[in-house]
Amino acid sequence: MTAKNQTENNTADREIIISRLINAPQALVFEVWTDPMHIAKWWGPDGFTLTVYEMNVQPGGVWRSTMHGWGTDFPSKIEYLEVLKPERLVYTHGSGMENDPGEFHVTVTFEQQGLKTLLTMRSLFKTAAARDMVVREYKAIEGGNQTIDRFEKQLAEIIAERAKP
Repeated sequence: MTAKNQTENNTADREIIISRLINAPQALVFEVWTDPMHIAKWWGPDGFTLTVYEMNVQPGGVWRSTMHGWGTDFPSKIEYLEVLKPERLVYTHGSGMENDPGEFHVTVTFEQQGLKTLLTMRSLFKTAAARDMVVREYKAIEGGNQTIDRFEKQLAEIIAERAKP
């Protein structure tokens, strides 16, 4: 293994990985994950709401939003680096501040498995300390799992609505 590969593979202390087998087809999972009308209904942990200002899901596109919860507003700016519909999204996620020290890199994959989709969200932080801080201060793992729970509920509602005659 080369030194470069060792560095690339040695990220466990800097990452959060949330993975879930979703009971919906890949195209629908991708649609609900990337449509601002849908995402405003489910993005964020339990009890949070989301205001979407813009969402342009394409390489070089930007998603600006504010998550509201715990009596605080959390501004967010996502810049899409790669969009491979309906399989993969790669983006940077930060607050929108210039030289944001809390900015991190995210890869979301949508892997078709029969009629279901394996959703995997990998957040890679600049340092282990940055990762540990969001886990401790913002409950990032618990909040991420709650967000996916809300996503699944939104998908179920959409599937039920589309099944109506």
